[in-house]
Amino acid sequence: MLIRQTADSGGLDMLGPRRANPYENSNSLEFGFRARRFVHIRRLIEAIIAERGRAEILDLGGTETYWKIGADFIRENRGRLSFTMVNTEDQQVEDPSLFSFVAESASDPALFAGRQFDLVHSNSVIEHVGDWSNMEAFAANARRLAPRYYVQTPNYWFAYEPHFRFPGFQYLPKRVRAALLTRFALGFFQRIDSLEEARDIIHHHRLLSTREMAGLFPDAAIVHEKAFGLNKSIIAIRDRC
Repeated sequence: MLIRQTADSGGLDMLGPRRANPYENSNSLEFGFRARRFVHIRRLIEAIIAERGRAEILDLGGTETYWKIGADFIRENRGRLSFTMVNTEDQQVEDPSLFSFVAESASDPALFAGRQFDLVHSNSVIEHVGDWSNMEAFAANARRLAPRYYVQTPNYWFAYEPHFRFPGFQYLPKRVRAALLTRFALGFFQRIDSLEEARDIIHHHRLLSTREMAGLFPDAAIVHEKAFGLNKSIIAIRDRC
């Protein structure tokens, strides 16, 4: 099974049979959460435009579709914005005057060596890069490549697991989670035939805690997105160096 990092599906997009993607539906609950989070992103971009007149944004693991959450703001400022998307799987760009794409790993320490952007953005990707060492490399890139960054990830301690849509799924032993994927269609995923593939999916869905995010991003303000009065997701924001 082929997988790719992408913000549209919360991090990994299965290439093959899959269930409907709510992030492509502007009326979905998931799209609504993202649109509300755009308040933080818009504030960062507005500050950059006020300082520099334009903003170069690097989206680690992102897609063009994701940015529909800020469509009106982007349309109003399109002459002052550019987006570079980094993803491990090739994708087509519909609006090349705004968006460009680079097929690379967001955890590669050599990513854009010697280059700087105005803002690094990442939405629901860091939890999909695999081992802790890859997460550290991902975080190091976010901190290195721009003076401002915004990195969001689902909260491990929010009981509803957003990728599999199964309450408490992340607290089950890995072998149990993999076995469930071979028996049921869960969240974004159709039933997986191969136990090896199911184990790989589990390996690439590792939710983080607030303490872990604070450790990865020690120079950031850590804020939370709320749902039902609980911390649904964690956002690391650095306004400037």
